[in-house]
Amino acid sequence: MYRFLFSPRWLGWLALVAVLAMACSALGMWQLDRRDQLADTIERIEANYDQPAVPYEAGSADFRSFDPAEEWLPVELTGTYDTANQLVVRNRPFSGRPGYEVLVPLRLADGSAVIINRGWLPIGNDEAGRPDAFPQPPDGEVTVTARIKPGEPQLDRGAPDGQIASINLARYSEVVDYDVQDGSYGLMSAESPAPATSPQIFPRPSLDAGPHLSYSMQWFAFGGLLFVGFGYAARQQQRSDDEDAAEANGTVSAAPARRQRRPTAEEEEDAYLDARGF
Repeated sequence: MYRFLFSPRWLGWLALVAVLAMACSALGMWQLDRRDQLADTIERIEANYDQPAVPYEAGSADFRSFDPAEEWLPVELTGTYDTANQLVVRNRPFSGRPGYEVLVPLRLADGSAVIINRGWLPIGNDEAGRPDAFPQPPDGEVTVTARIKPGEPQLDRGAPDGQIASINLARYSEVVDYDVQDGSYGLMSAESPAPATSPQIFPRPSLDAGPHLSYSMQWFAFGGLLFVGFGYAARQQQRSDDEDAAEANGTVSAAPARRQRRPTAEEEEDAYLDARGF
């Protein structure tokens, strides 16, 4: 029985099923990995987001490096904004709308600067590819509460003057003549004194783990169903082979008699009336 499974045709089908099942398994593991990454992010948000702001201190609470365990931790810094070297990050959607994020160096008393993401601006209507207005930060000394965030890799695409493609902190080392702390940047939470207008500050990030777990289970189920389908096809093939062999041996008729259909109630009534001559 099932010797046909060793034929080139069925071995080819089995190989195809195995490859597709491995692909489904890989996609399932990818969804689980995304879920784990999201769970780590949620854990850091819950641990750090609502903590009291840590005073800036060079060598400890600074932005020269990035420790994932400190992501979203608020830090309080005092300095002056360098608005002459303000840049906007292009292609930054928010709540389904296209727009930009505004980056401004905050120069500190120790001579270095921390890049502050002051928030989001919608895409402009007056001039293509630029915001309509840039709300200016406060003049003079300002106290900023900003949450620690990691820098982003450089993207292989250009940007107009005054704009960058990603929050690549090393970019500021190329456009300013002072020390920029490029291990991480600050996502602004508050600034004092507060300006009359400012970019939109980002709200608390979502703590929803998303559907990644259910998606992973679906991919694993798809992989298993491929083998179930292969087994079903093999069973049907074996039944067909058994019927052909039985027919060839004369043990069953080539065309089994069709099962007689039971007459309907109307047909029984007509037969009753015909038998009585009505």
